[in-house]
Amino acid sequence: MSYDLAVWQGDVPSNAREAARTHDLLFDKYLEGDELLPVATAVAEFLAVLTDRWPDRDTGDDTPWASTPLSEGASGPYVYITLAWSSAEVVSAYVANVAKSLGLNCFDPQMRALRSG
Repeated sequence: MSYDLAVWQGDVPSNAREAARTHDLLFDKYLEGDELLPVATAVAEFLAVLTDRWPDRDTGDDTPWASTPLSEGASGPYVYITLAWSSAEVVSAYVANVAKSLGLNCFDPQMRALRSG
């Protein structure tokens, strides 16, 4: 079981409904296609901060990632991250804070709402 988060570069949605719609469009556009696009600079920086804290290696007890490498969920201005359920509360807050510090949007698909940190 995993806990998922989506992070993207772009304007801040005005409400949860707009955030959900934006997430769905970005997921379809950037991850459902045949080919991933080069990752935007801000998203690459975001991933570097995360993997500096928790290395991007195989899943298991010593990592919060449910799926690696994180770059497999990144394309253009968008990244979809899956966290291990056992670490989701602490790690999702960190992910949201890092996203916010870099001017990125963090969306919780389970709650269909933006995360502010």
